Amino acid sequence: MTGKVEIRPIAAADEAEWRRLWTSYLEFYESTVPEEVYQTTLSRIVGAHTIGEASFYEPRGLLALVDGKPAGLVHYFYHRHGWKIEPVCYLQDLYAAPEVRGTGLGRALIEAVYARADADGCPSVYWMTQEFNATARKLYDRIATLTPFVKYSR
Repeated sequence: MTGKVEIRPIAAADEAEWRRLWTSYLEFYESTVPEEVYQTTLSRIVGAHTIGEASFYEPRGLLALVDGKPAGLVHYFYHRHGWKIEPVCYLQDLYAAPEVRGTGLGRALIEAVYARADADGCPSVYWMTQEFNATARKLYDRIATLTPFVKYSR
């Protein structure tokens, strides 16, 4: 990876850059969310997170800066699991700006989630992607195990 990389929690002061990155992520998946979702999601991400309390299950987010410029983000949250005592971590959104793709930033964001999940007692991390996302799947195939599960939705 070229340039100095910093990965840190998303803060309220990051709203404009967070919106820019998350909007680009949503556009990649040909999706949009209403303004209320932007406001609520950011409020939840920057809120207090305490292990063992209700806020433990709120979404969390990390911002990746390359040479001080926001270039990627990840959203994740912990939840209970019927087959495990400890909670598990769901990595919901991962985005690296086009100009930094292929530099290792996506891997760094995933590994940052792995480290935080481990520190918080959540050794299982999982995520989904769309079948056509071949570029991302090349990375995922190197750092995780593809499962045979098929997602259904209502």
